[in-house]
Amino acid sequence: MSALNRTTYRRLKNLPQIPSVWEGDRRPLLNFSESADLAAEGGGECILWVDGSEGIVRAMDVVSPDMGPEAVVRALLRAMEHPHSPAKASRPSKIVVRDREIQFYLRGVLQDLDITVDYVPDLPLIDELFRGFEESALNRQPPLPPQYADLLHRKADEIWKDAPWDFLADHQIVSIELNRWDVGTLYASVMGMLGMEYGILLYRSLESLKRFRASVLTEESFEKMEQAFLGQDCLFLTFERAEDEFEDDEDDEEIDLADLPISEISPSFGTVHPLEGMRPSPYDEEALAIYIALEALHRFFRASHRQLAGDTFPTISKQYRIPVPTQGEIKPTAAVKVSTLPDLASELLDMVDEQEDDDLDEAEMAVPLRDDLVPKDAFLSLGVIPWESVELLRSDLDCYQAKEIKEAGEGLPVVLIQTTRPKAKTLIEHIQTAGGLKGICFNPGEDPFEDERYDLGIFQTENSNLYLFGEFLENDPTHAAARKKWDQRCKKLKGYCGLVIAKGLTGASRGNPQPRDMMALFEARSLSATELGLGMLQLMPQFELQ
Repeated sequence: MSALNRTTYRRLKNLPQIPSVWEGDRRPLLNFSESADLAAEGGGECILWVDGSEGIVRAMDVVSPDMGPEAVVRALLRAMEHPHSPAKASRPSKIVVRDREIQFYLRGVLQDLDITVDYVPDLPLIDELFRGFEESALNRQPPLPPQYADLLHRKADEIWKDAPWDFLADHQIVSIELNRWDVGTLYASVMGMLGMEYGILLYRSLESLKRFRASVLTEESFEKMEQAFLGQDCLFLTFERAEDEFEDDEDDEEIDLADLPISEISPSFGTVHPLEGMRPSPYDEEALAIYIALEALHRFFRASHRQLAGDTFPTISKQYRIPVPTQGEIKPTAAVKVSTLPDLASELLDMVDEQEDDDLDEAEMAVPLRDDLVPKDAFLSLGVIPWESVELLRSDLDCYQAKEIKEAGEGLPVVLIQTTRPKAKTLIEHIQTAGGLKGICFNPGEDPFEDERYDLGIFQTENSNLYLFGEFLENDPTHAAARKKWDQRCKKLKGYCGLVIAKGLTGASRGNPQPRDMMALFEARSLSATELGLGMLQLMPQFELQ
C-alpha cells in the first residue's frame, strides 16, 4: 500500500480540523451523467466526498472501474485542500464509508492525521444524491425520440451511401417544400465536398442561410464565428467517426470520413436557433420533419444523380408522396416537392468570388507566387509512369489533358499529388477553371535568415497564375537524385512532363496510389527557371521576387 510522503502529512496537519463527519463512497454511474465520457460509455464510477454536517459536496470525481483505492484517496485530499465552493480547506474529525476494504485502506493512509475512519451500512446523504442522479437521468430527453430513432439512423445510412457531397457543393441549394409541422420550405445545403465536415443543413429560411454565409465570409475571429454559427435557424444531420473506433485523436484529424467504411460512421441530429442555440436532441415534430426531408432528398438524389453530377447545376423539380411514420394502422402521406435553385446557387457563389477577389488583390500586391492550390497535407513525389500505364490513364480517366508527346525513354515524368478524394476533386476543378496546366518548373529559392537554399516546385496554369507546390531543400540527397532523373526524362521528351492527381491519402494506398486511385492526368511543358523568369526567390517570410 502506498503511503503519503512526509511533506503532504505536514501540509494536511496544518489544515484546520473541523468537528464534521464526512461521507465517502464509490458507486457505478451507469448513465447518470452526460458530461463524463466514462459515464456515457456506461463504465464509469463516481467517487463522492460529502460533508454530512454541512450537507455539501466537497469533491466529486468520475473514474474507470479499473482504478484502485488510490483514486478514493486522491478525491479525499482534494476535498480537504481544494473543496468545491462554498466549503473551505479543512480536514474532518471523522469519516464514514460503507465499504470495509476502503475503510481499512483509509485507516492505513490517514494514520497520524487524527481522523477517525468508521464503517456504516448506510450513507443517507450520498444515497439521496444518487437518487437525484437517477431521477435526472430518467427525465433527460433522449438524443432522438425513441419512435423515430431507428428510422432516422437508417435514413442517415442511406444519405451516407448517396454521398451527395460528391456532386453538390455547399452553395448548390435544394429546396424541400413540406408545409407540415410548422415548417414551410427547408433549404438543404450539403457539406462535404472539401473533405472536412460531412452532413446536410436544413435551413428554415433563405434569410438565415444568406445571413450565415455572409457572416462566415467576413468574420475571422473565433468568437464571431461562433456567434454566426449559433445565429443559424436550421435542422441538421452531420456525420462523425464513431467514438468507439477512435485510436488516436491526432491521427483522426487527418482522416477523411469518406475513406472509412460505413460501420465507422456515426450520424448526429439536432437543431440550431438564434434564441435556443444548438440543441442536439430534436423533439417529435422536428424529428419527423428531418425524416421526411431526408427521405425526399434520398429519392431526389437517386433519381437525379446523373444530372446533378454534370458540369452545371440544372433546374430540376420533383414531387413525392412520402408515408408519415405513425403508430396507427392508417399511414398518412406527406406531399413533398424538391427543387434545385440554380439562381440562388449563382448568387451564393458570387458572394464567395467577390470575397476571394478581394483577398487575391491583397495577396497579389504582396507576392506573385500563390500557395493555395495544393492541399497542405498532400503527399508529393517526383517519378515516372510507364507508357503502357499512361495509355490506360489516357483512356480511363474522366479528367485528361493531352499534349502531342512523342514517346521516348522509360515513361512520362510526373509530379504525383495524392490527397483526399474531395480535395483532389477541388484541386482538379481549380486547374480546369484556370484553363488547364501550362507548365511545371523548378525555380531556385533561398532563406537568407537560415542560410538555406531551396528548389521550389511551381505550377503555371494557362491563365498565367503561378502556384507553389513544393519546397525542397537543395542539399537533400533524395530530392537531388529525383530532380536529376526528372531533368533527364524531360529532356528525352523534348520538354514534356505531367501531373497526376490521386485520392487515397488516408487509405491503405497512402504514398503508393494504385491506378484505381488516379483521378486526373495533366500533360504539360517542363519549364526552365529562365523561361519562367522569376529569378532567385527569397523567403521573407514568404517567397517574394528579389
